[in-house]
Amino acid sequence: MNIEDFNFALPEELIAQIPLEDRTSSRLLVLDKESGDFSHRSFLGILDYLHEGDCLVLNDTKVLPARLIGVKEGTGAAIELLLLKQLEGDQWETLVKPAKRLKVGTAVVFGEGLLRATCVGIGEQGSRIMEFSYSGIFYELLDELGDMPLPPYIKEKLDDQDRYQTVFAKERGSAAAPTAGLHFTKELLDQLRQKGVEIAFITLHVGLGTFRPVSVDSIEEHDMHREFYRLNDETAQKLNAVKASGGRIITVGTTSTRTLETIVDNQGKFQPASGWTDIFIYPGYTFKAVDALLTNFHLPKSTLIMLVSAMAGREATLAAYEEAVKERYRFFSFGDAMLIK
Repeated sequence: MNIEDFNFALPEELIAQIPLEDRTSSRLLVLDKESGDFSHRSFLGILDYLHEGDCLVLNDTKVLPARLIGVKEGTGAAIELLLLKQLEGDQWETLVKPAKRLKVGTAVVFGEGLLRATCVGIGEQGSRIMEFSYSGIFYELLDELGDMPLPPYIKEKLDDQDRYQTVFAKERGSAAAPTAGLHFTKELLDQLRQKGVEIAFITLHVGLGTFRPVSVDSIEEHDMHREFYRLNDETAQKLNAVKASGGRIITVGTTSTRTLETIVDNQGKFQPASGWTDIFIYPGYTFKAVDALLTNFHLPKSTLIMLVSAMAGREATLAAYEEAVKERYRFFSFGDAMLIK
């Protein structure tokens, strides 16, 4: 399958640069994966599509202020680090700009010496393994010195850093937000609970794969980056109960989808689990865990639109995206939403 099969024309002005004031005021395109029909709603219309006995699965990862600007020790040259994932102890896999300036043994200083990082290795796809040294508590220093790592297609300054966090963010460790979850408020989640919809949480820390484009023509040759996931016993029991009673599992975002499809067994059952996943879902994949998906509108030729195409069909997905462009939907992280039911 060729990468160009997942391309589409997107006017740059449709890339949302700032979040809406009200999280729930975005638009919702609803796509029926069986018929290919779609309809237009406001996001609060999600209440009409989730029913008693269904389970909504959310990713409770919390974005770190993972973008650090420092200076190379000795030369004073500016270096930018993006923390991707913690490896062990104080070692992290990072993206570095400019990477060619950072060889093994080179140190970078942040906050006039409050935090220091030494390159101790070269990671996957040119990333750098950095070991940090500091006095105090690492995450407190990160809060003080780091910035929110907004995607490169967002050019506007984000005044309220919490708008790049979901209202249910809890488990810190992500380099990017699970953006489909940005549409929810605590009040909307309470409304869903009152309808009898189960709310469940999993964790997947979004990492390098979010920042790496597909660089091969044949998508089957693409290697996904590994990301850490966790599913606890409470969520496993809840998901199994919903499946047993005939309810649907609706995932919020591709991260929740990939996590459940990694963990589910061949009988459609869940056990508590944690580990690293590099699952790559594209057309031809058979879903064992997920019945419906709520997601944002994604980049052309991205692994994310491939996952959506695996669930809804490539032709239906591209037709829905063409409709979204025509109707001037807002795209990407701060954009509108799509429900595949």
